[in-house]
Formats: sequence, C-alpha cells, structure tokens
Amino acid sequence: MELPKNYDPQATEKEIYARWEASGFFNPDNLPGNGEPYTIIMPPPNANAPLHVGHALGFTIEDILIRYHRMRGFKTLWLPGTDHAGFETQVVFEKKLEKEGRSRFKMQREEFYKEIWGFVQENKHNSEEGIKRLGASCDWSRNVFTLDPRIIKIVYETFKKMVDDGLVYRGERISNWCTKHQTTLSDLETKYEERQDPLYYMKYGPFTLATVRPETKFGDTGVAVNPNDERYKQYIGQEIEVEMFTQPQFHETGAGQAGPVKLRVIADEAVDPEFGTGVVKVTPAHDPADFEIWTRHKDEIPGPKQVIDKFGRLNELTGPYAGMKIKEAREKIVADLKARGLLVKIDDAYKHNVQLCYKCGNVIEPLIVPQWYVATTKPLPNGSSLRDMAVRAVNIGTTLDEKLKKNINKDTDLGVKIIPDRFRAIFLHWMNNLRDWPISRQIWWGIPIPVKYCADCGENIIDTEDKITACPKCASQKLNKDPDTFDTWFSSGQWPYATLMANGEKDFETYFPTSVMETGWDILFFWVARMIMLSYYRIGKEPFRTVFLHGLVRDKDRQKMSKSKGNVVDPLGVIDTYGADALRFALIFSTAAGNDIPLAEEKIRGMKHFANKLWNISRFIIMNVEGAKLPKEAPRPLTEPDKKITKELNDTIKTVTKNLDNLALHEAAQNIYQFTWHEFADIYIEAAKTQLKNASEKADTQKILLYSLSQILKLLHPFMPYITEAIWDNIKGDGSSLLMIESWPKTQK
Repeated sequence: MELPKNYDPQATEKEIYARWEASGFFNPDNLPGNGEPYTIIMPPPNANAPLHVGHALGFTIEDILIRYHRMRGFKTLWLPGTDHAGFETQVVFEKKLEKEGRSRFKMQREEFYKEIWGFVQENKHNSEEGIKRLGASCDWSRNVFTLDPRIIKIVYETFKKMVDDGLVYRGERISNWCTKHQTTLSDLETKYEERQDPLYYMKYGPFTLATVRPETKFGDTGVAVNPNDERYKQYIGQEIEVEMFTQPQFHETGAGQAGPVKLRVIADEAVDPEFGTGVVKVTPAHDPADFEIWTRHKDEIPGPKQVIDKFGRLNELTGPYAGMKIKEAREKIVADLKARGLLVKIDDAYKHNVQLCYKCGNVIEPLIVPQWYVATTKPLPNGSSLRDMAVRAVNIGTTLDEKLKKNINKDTDLGVKIIPDRFRAIFLHWMNNLRDWPISRQIWWGIPIPVKYCADCGENIIDTEDKITACPKCASQKLNKDPDTFDTWFSSGQWPYATLMANGEKDFETYFPTSVMETGWDILFFWVARMIMLSYYRIGKEPFRTVFLHGLVRDKDRQKMSKSKGNVVDPLGVIDTYGADALRFALIFSTAAGNDIPLAEEKIRGMKHFANKLWNISRFIIMNVEGAKLPKEAPRPLTEPDKKITKELNDTIKTVTKNLDNLALHEAAQNIYQFTWHEFADIYIEAAKTQLKNASEKADTQKILLYSLSQILKLLHPFMPYITEAIWDNIKGDGSSLLMIESWPKTQK
C-alpha cells in the first residue's frame, strides 16, 4: 500500500483515536496476557478552564510511560479524572459573575452551586476532549470526578477516622484571611512580595517602638523585648501605661482623650533587638508571630483581641476609627498620633515581605477565625506523626537499592523516590517546618464538611450521611450545619487510593500502590506531600513508588507564560496547526526532569519537520519493498552498511529502553531522533538505494529496511503515537493490528 505524499494530522488523528478507543485496549482488563501491573493516576486537571501547555507536558510524559509499559507487556492502567478545584474554580466563576454584574453574595447558596455545577460540567467535557486530542491512552471507563458521591464517601471516612484518632480538631488560631474572597487560605495558597512601606516610630508609654501597622494598636495585649537586651531588662514583668485614645469621650478632631491602658512587658527570644528600637507591641489577633508569642506567655498577658473584621474594616473597639478600611484608618491614626505628639518619626524606606492572596493579590489579613485543622506533627499510637511517615517514606525510597526493590513482595513498603533527586532535600526541609494544616474553607463550591453544631451544649457532631437530627450528648434538636467546605487539597490528597477504591475492591487490590506520580515541581508541597501523608495514614502504604517532577513550560525567552504578556501557548491551537505528535515531541525533546522548558513555535515546527521526515522515509520504504512481508526477526546483514545499521539499531533499542526505564525521557527522544534522521535516513537509506539496484542484495536490503522501520515505529510510538500508528497500519496493510499493543523491540545478541 502506498502512503499519500504528505502526512495530514488533522485528517488522521481523530480517526486513529477512535480506533484506539474502540479497541478497548486503554482498559487493562482487555489487554492480552497477564503482566505485572503498572499504574499512573492522572493528576486531575481543574474543571474550570481549558487545558494549558503545562497540562500537555504532563499528559505527554504520562502517556509515554503508559504506552511504553503497555508494549513491554505490563498490565497498564492510566486512570483519568477531573478536580472540582474548590477555591480555584469559585474564583474563576466569581470573575464570570462580576462580568455579568452579579455577585455570589447576592445569591442563594443552592442557586450559586447549581450554576457553578453546570459551568464545571461544560468545562470538564472540554478538558476531556482536549486530553483525547493529545493522544492520551487513559482508561475512560474508569474516569472519576472529585465530587463523585463515591469519592466524597471515602473523603468523609478519612475525616471521621482522623477525628476519632484526635488528628483533626476545631481551633481558634490565627489564619490567613482574604478580605476579597472571604475565606481562609493555607500558607501554600499565599505568596510574598517585597514592598517598601512606612515604618512608624511612636511613643508607647516609656518606650518608643516601630510598627508598620499602627491601626492594630487597639488589639495590643502586651509589649515584648528580647530577654538579652540590656536596654530593657528593668521593664520585664512590669506594667506600663499606654495612651490608646479610644475612650468614650472624643474631641471633634477624633484624637480623643488620653485614656491610659495598662500592658505588661514580657521577654521573648523571637524579638529582634535590631528591629526598630528593640521593643515590639504584641497583637495576637492580627499577627502570626505575635500569636505565637502569646501562646508562650498566656499566663502573663491577655488573649487575642480582634479589632479588624473580615471585610478589612476596623470594628467598634477602635472608637472613632470604627468602620474605616485599613488604609484610611492608618492614615487617620498616624495624623492623630502626630497631632498628639505621639509620633516620633517615619522611616519611608523600610522594606519587608508582605503576604498576599495568590489569586487576587490583596494583602492577607491575619484573623482568628474558627477552622478545622489536621495535626500534622501529633504522634499516632504507632509513635509516628503524619509528617514522620512522609519523611520516612522519602528516606526509604531514596536509599533502597533498585535491584533489591524488584525482589521484594508487592505489599512491602518501598517508600517514595523523588525524581529529580534535588527536590528530595527541598521536600524534607519543608516537612521539617510543617505546621498544622487548615482544611476548612469559607466557600460554597466543594465537599461540605460533615459536621453539625449543637446550639445548646456546643457539641461538634460528625454526620457523614446527614441523618442526625438530635444531639447525642444533650438530645437538643437545635443543630446547625457547618457552612464550610473542605480544602480541595484534602480531597485530592486522597486521590491515588480514592480513585481506585471508587472503581472497586479488585482495582484497589490490583493497582495500589501505584507506580508513578507525574506532576509539576510547583505542587510538590501543595499536593504530593499531602498524598504521601494521607496514604500512609489511611492505607498504611505509599501511594506511589516514584514521584516524577516536570518543569514549568515557559516562552522562548524563558519568561513565565501569562495572558497579560501575550505569550501563552494554546496546546489545542498548536495541534490544529502542527499536529499532536509535533507538540508532544517538542515538549519532551530537550529538557530533563524538573527543569523549566522554553517552548518556541520554531521548536514545534522543527518537530513537525521530523514527523514529515519519518513519513517520507516510510513512504520510500513502502514504495520499494514491493509487498515484502514484515520480518518477525532481525534479518541477517550481508553488506557493510547492513551490518552497521543493524548494530546501530540494536544499540539504539538498548539505549532507549534503558533511558525510559530510568525516566530519562528527553534522552530517549534524542536517541531515536538521532538514529532515525541521521544513521538510518542520511546514511543507510542512501546506501540502500544502490543495494536495491543489485539483484543479489535487493531482497535482503528490503527486509532490513522494513524491519528497521518497524523497530523505529515501535520506539517512537510512545512519543509520537498518531503518525507511527498511521504508518504501521500501512505496513501491515490489513488493519488487523494496532501498533499500540505490539511488543516493544528486543535487542539482538
């Protein structure tokens, strides 16, 4: 069969994917043989927006590994899914509402949820279609969504178990509060930006102290100095009088009467003697460091006193400033301090890091808001905390000999190996500084926290089936449902075992622990660490044997892609122009694991040229083999060019296999490219043109050409599945087999 003159991906890719799906071979239950399981659980894309090029990179890596192991005879499962992405999705949807002149705060919760559900389902479908266009050979029959009832049931079981084990508690601690989105955020959901702000030096009883936030002085419950600071040792333990000017009578100016407030001076090592004057005010309700100081000195100073509300306005405890936004109040307070002679000086050149909401960029307001927390460092009965189990897993996964791993029983804990290895140290450093994890969010989109509160006795009642109507402690029927939802990382942190459990006990027993978790390095702490901790807690095993971290895709100048810069690459648009194979190969070709990837159109175009080269090679061979059958074994080489190409092919198979086993995908891609274009096309095919004219060499040359091409197609298939499948179909000629399930090339002795 003669190949068309040009390869047209737009005309063939959809038809080829339909053939793959119809074959049923994405489902490991339908694969021939009974090989060892090889499992990847797809990192679920957020169901709120189209796929971006980072998704394309991740799905390409995962598909390469799945296709490679499928051809190696493994029982391969790549389980797809989508994440409801709680806060992220709600932010996207609220922006949509803003454009329409609407707000969720003017909607009923049920109305909002119904609208966002429809929005998500539409985007979820579009996302799945995009994944298919990339050529992803995942098992769609096992597709899951993080809001599936079967997933929610597992999440609730984990929450209940953690409550029973004392790992979950409801605490009133200082939280990262976003005044725009009206929810708390974890430390990982905030970012820091260096800013230059005024540092105000103000009189404070017998002291002068410096602060960036004079508006929080009304919430001060103490004054702190370093215990080794000789300047202030005489004051430690003493009470001082401070003018707050928030007494009942006020001048018309608003400065007010000087009503002194008594505050105790405490000593704490956290106070930096070099900051300001070495004296700091302690505001436990509005500063995380001050909150920690208070927890160490509860017997000496009063508890937190909140003077700023959830909307970023000063409250009734601030007298004349009540109702003012923070910026407005700060300016007014500074003017009043100056008018009363309490402002000593202003340092306008003070630089410091400001914590921001990672979505809207607004300054985070530290507030004490009741939240559900997971105690990450609290020992369980076995003596290990969640953190301890994760640290142990990574240490085992790093040190255990690879050869030894292959001889250990499947149920043995092999730990978790992180690739590239440099991220292991980063992971361990972060784990050593881990704080308790706030898992509740004040949003409407997500998995509701299954708790009811008794209005009479204050009991917290876990109700995972929403059936409890009376308090089991006092029999009161005055029960209020917790309005919060789970942090999306709490549900997605259970993804590896929850997805398999949701698909049945047999799947869980067969495919857990999974083989590889492939994801971006930027969510190593957001997600990977949580999956490791929760899997050991719930299942007692590692969720995956290897973590493979890819880099971020950047533009040709290595700049971060963003809509404002106009440098975003749309993967589906690229596929429309160049085909999926060119995009896949360009993403993989030149960058090692963990390194950020510069992607330019020239690079994609270059891989389109390679696809065309492969097509032309195949077209030449098919036209010159005259119906010769594909050899099952490597033909015997006769001429020197035959011998040379046979050896180089054998070496290439060996090297590519080794690199894929070691997850050096970019090196494997380069090996195949080099052999195909240069050794095979540039050298051997040129020699073959002469040999084909020699009657004594023609038949053997045809066999070597056809056999070499078949091996090239197999080696390239995981990387460029569409074009290789199309060429394979022409070589076989009868549509009787799919390259997707052909055996991986073997090296010849």
